[in-house]
Amino acid sequence: MSGTDNYIIEFTQVGGSVKVTAVDPRTMTEVSIVGGAQYSREFLTRQAVKKLEYMLAKKRDAGG
Repeated sequence: MSGTDNYIIEFTQVGGSVKVTAVDPRTMTEVSIVGGAQYSREFLTRQAVKKLEYMLAKKRDAGG
């Protein structure tokens, strides 16, 4: 699975940082990253989705 259309993305700004949470609604797998507020939403979204897809692949390879 690739692309942000399949995931839920949430942004929370705290001072000079932005917490980005990405959730796969099918597996209910959730990851978060924290980045600088100076970065674009598109960049932060890509980073969060990369991490989510890594975790999904890791779970799949582990059999769970």
